[in-house]
Amino acid sequence: MLDASRGRAMITSPASAAVFTMVLTQGPVSRVEIARRTGLSSAAVTKAARPFIDAGYLFEMAATERTAPGAGRPASPLAIQPGREFFTGVKITHEELIGVVTDLRADVVATARRPLAGCEPAYVVAELAALADELRGVSPAVRERCHALGLAVSGDVDKDTGLVRYSPFLRWHEVPLGRLAGAATGLTVTVENDVKALTVAEHWFGEGVGASSFALVTVGLGIGCAVVVEDRLVAGARGVAGEIGHVPVGGDGPPCHCGGHGCVEAIAGTPAVVEAARTALGDDALTLDGAMAAARAGDPAAAAVFSRAGEAIGRAMAAMANLIGPERIIVSGDMPGLAAYELFEDDVRKAFTLQAFGAAADCRLVLRPQPFEQWARGAAAVAIQTLFTLRER
Repeated sequence: MLDASRGRAMITSPASAAVFTMVLTQGPVSRVEIARRTGLSSAAVTKAARPFIDAGYLFEMAATERTAPGAGRPASPLAIQPGREFFTGVKITHEELIGVVTDLRADVVATARRPLAGCEPAYVVAELAALADELRGVSPAVRERCHALGLAVSGDVDKDTGLVRYSPFLRWHEVPLGRLAGAATGLTVTVENDVKALTVAEHWFGEGVGASSFALVTVGLGIGCAVVVEDRLVAGARGVAGEIGHVPVGGDGPPCHCGGHGCVEAIAGTPAVVEAARTALGDDALTLDGAMAAARAGDPAAAAVFSRAGEAIGRAMAAMANLIGPERIIVSGDMPGLAAYELFEDDVRKAFTLQAFGAAADCRLVLRPQPFEQWARGAAAVAIQTLFTLRER
């Protein structure tokens, strides 16, 4: 089926969702292979693929392989036409907006940044609209074919409604970001928690491709986590599943901005590490760089701060692995927070191995640093996934 107003292919059935998603994330792939992996008949695969070919989203490559030795004609793999549609993605921090334009395969074709002088929602949305317009203006093709905007925000986000319930670093409460951004830009807007957005990008286009179950843990201002189970991002009833940053591992202290005590984020988040290092070294002006330099120089007090942070992260990751049983855990995050990871990586792995139960300890840990542009790419990936995922109609 096509959306006549824009000539866009639409997902109208589980078969069309399965076929298009497989080609998008794992293609080029032949119809025979799609049928084998999905359990659909060859006729059903052809029927599902046809609207996407007609609309220019898919194309048939030259025949390269036979369905079986000596049998039938060579197969013509289906592949994505990446430039058929473009997507804007923006990561919103308390200091700046980081934006990208991607093609249909989430490959970045343009980037831009815009500093923020404040965090008042109306001001941020106005700056967001200006940045989106700048990004869409990189070429006539992008201007014509970019209809969707993905936004990534830290905190408690309701993706279904575009509501930011709580964002600690932006100090937002109950902000209807999706509605405000849609009105300001005229684009179709999706809003997602930033860690979940990054996980969507890894799931469809990155380290998570081919893994039916994995987790992504981010280390930075906060400690974030999102999990994919049986090829689905786990959101939970209210969209906050996976928040290991607020798993209590430190007893009665220190206090956390969420109102609890002993949370992983209150021990291992960048602000918490800096504050603990200042106290340990008796220097109220100490920065993260200074704390890292002291630890690398062998200062035992500084080293203990990073060791405690690593232990807290490792324990929380083990708790998550015991509950979910992921195939792998991708450790990522923003700079400069992740720059400290080498100082506590051994403590992370040691605590994880000690606390993980049985075979859960065999879960592979993968270090994957990500600049903020990749978080913005994650926002674009959510927009791609939302457009090409079957929804109730």
